[in-house]
Amino acid sequence: MNIWPGDMYPLGAVHDGVGVNFAVYSEVAEMIELCLFGPDGTETRLQLPEVTAFVHHGYVPGLTPGQRYGYRVHGPWAPDRGQLCNPAKLLVDPYAKALTGDVIWGGEVYGHTPDDPDHRDPRDSAPFMPRSVVIDHSFDWEGDVRPDIPLNDTIIYETHVKGISMTHPGVPPELRGTYAGMVCPAVLEHLTSLGVTAVELMPVHHFISEHALVQRGLTNYWGYNTLSFLAPHGPYSSAGDTGGQVREFKSMVKAFHRAGIEVILDVVYNHTAEGNQLGPLLSLKGFDNRTYYRLDPDNPRNYVDFTGTGNSLNMRHAQPLQLMMDSLRYWIGDMHVDGFRFDLASTLARGLYEVDRLSSFFDLVHQDPVINQVKLIAEPWDVGEGGYQVGNFPPKWSEWNARYRDGVRDYWRSADFSLADFAYRLTGSSDLYEWSGRRPSASINFVTAHDGFTLADLVSHERKHNEENGEDNRDGTPDNHSWNSGVEGPTDDPRITEVRSVRVRSMLATLMLSQGVPMLLGGDEIGRTQRGNNNAYAQDNEISWYDWAGADEELTEFTRRLIAIRRDHPTFRRRRWFEGRPIHGSGVTDIGWYRPDGSEMEPHDWEVGYARSLAVFLNGEAFHDVGRHGEPISDDSFMMLFNARPDVTTFVLPGGLGSDEWMIEFDTASDTAPEHAVCSGDQCELSAWATVLLRRVPGRRAVDAPEVER
Repeated sequence: MNIWPGDMYPLGAVHDGVGVNFAVYSEVAEMIELCLFGPDGTETRLQLPEVTAFVHHGYVPGLTPGQRYGYRVHGPWAPDRGQLCNPAKLLVDPYAKALTGDVIWGGEVYGHTPDDPDHRDPRDSAPFMPRSVVIDHSFDWEGDVRPDIPLNDTIIYETHVKGISMTHPGVPPELRGTYAGMVCPAVLEHLTSLGVTAVELMPVHHFISEHALVQRGLTNYWGYNTLSFLAPHGPYSSAGDTGGQVREFKSMVKAFHRAGIEVILDVVYNHTAEGNQLGPLLSLKGFDNRTYYRLDPDNPRNYVDFTGTGNSLNMRHAQPLQLMMDSLRYWIGDMHVDGFRFDLASTLARGLYEVDRLSSFFDLVHQDPVINQVKLIAEPWDVGEGGYQVGNFPPKWSEWNARYRDGVRDYWRSADFSLADFAYRLTGSSDLYEWSGRRPSASINFVTAHDGFTLADLVSHERKHNEENGEDNRDGTPDNHSWNSGVEGPTDDPRITEVRSVRVRSMLATLMLSQGVPMLLGGDEIGRTQRGNNNAYAQDNEISWYDWAGADEELTEFTRRLIAIRRDHPTFRRRRWFEGRPIHGSGVTDIGWYRPDGSEMEPHDWEVGYARSLAVFLNGEAFHDVGRHGEPISDDSFMMLFNARPDVTTFVLPGGLGSDEWMIEFDTASDTAPEHAVCSGDQCELSAWATVLLRRVPGRRAVDAPEVER
């Protein structure tokens, strides 16, 4: 078989209609062999004939899409210097667009011998390794158009490709748990009827299960254990894993776009599946360990670990940065995704040790004309010292706002001194984001996410129940703060069930009425439970899969109504910050804060530790904006009443706010809202843990509206 010099770019394996060009980076390799596998598994080895700027490359005529391949790297084995070349080990192409097969765990996939990490293991790992696959890049997008939904109008639905469809009766059995299953009419109709505008998919980069999990009979269900940054996860494909996963993923994205839903990927560029110095030799380690990973400068055999997984990618080096950027551009350009949520994003921005807002990572993303046009969301922390960076990411970035999660939870469990923080979170967290020139849409608001309790479990369990993970319940976040539910776990007591239901609805209402971008944990709208497991990363079973048969239809309908209110009223998704003072000299304030007795909040009221009831006025007369094309936007006025108390609280509706009449839009303690109006000065009783939204009936205007700001 012939091999020609070929080209150094693009990296990876690229079919041009006549043959395939192969290119892979390594500074340390003395020679790299391309390993081609036939249908019967026979291996043909060809030395890549050229090296240009550390890129080893070659062109093989006659190869076609579907060709399976890997690499073997010849070079130094010197663990004390961080060099781990071992030609006995078949390596996955870092730029592979598809992988077929899985890692079969055993000593063969480790670079070192079982009893001596300094000694190179001579056993061939090829029979135990997945193969990289040459793909056909062609695909008929049929004029696919991105929804391009503004951030302030975005409603994110965080979900798992497999979990959402595994038990859905409307999904054909052969499509359950797949990309195709996600866009089956039954699942797609659920998402569109909810009104969400984006799905945030938990990791779909090809991942593997850790050796320790497999030994316990478990798997890595969540997928935060990446092996290939450009390949969609093969087991999620109903069309096979020899290229079919690429076409099926593209078809899924196209279907979502036709439904007006964007696709955001949860991406894990902070670490890989190769673990620490005792981990397997699967890909980057074997190509160029010192280039791709952060090594301890005092002892290069060890890794610097900011992620809690054993390794951290070395984003101070140009090549790992290029790998990440090429991956991002590929998923945008070839796969048409609309944005990314960066797992443990603080790790990517670390200099020597500290998180650096001026790091190369931020500079590259900021300047890239492709990447800086999509939605960029950071998980703004890692597990290293100084890794908690909520509020500190630069412009153009949004952040998972953990302060929102904690503040809203604290308020609804009646924690002392939570009222002022609750007000900040409700209005977009200006204390975190306004100083850097960002808008309320910088805050990705969430109460629950994949990592932690579901919303149903949050109000039902006083402690975590992770026993089935096989770690003696030591894993996961610390035990939950008390919610004073009176009973741990499921109960048949209708009083406790009702209290829990009201709290769930109040937290959902808070989420959808808050400024910023709401993120709904998929399944919370149907009452999904994980039986108290707050770290279900290894539970690829009914614990994690959606229980469609047991779906709470009333809660689903309530969630639809909340999302519809947010969609129909721009007051709840402002592009600008509240000013809390007269607008444009009109005498009309855009927001007002009131005690239950109807009087305005005074500064000392915010400091009262036991204050747990609050009325918030959103003035539609002061809300004047323009749309993307200059169209004027105005809205109704609203009053939000919050009662985070275990007993009924009486609110007096304030006067002097324009019209005297208010209609109740919803009451989280009631399935149906009263159809009669209430008036200023009336008393309005809120049940324990309840939220009520009132809309002002159009009538006498407080003042003439100011001119539209353009």
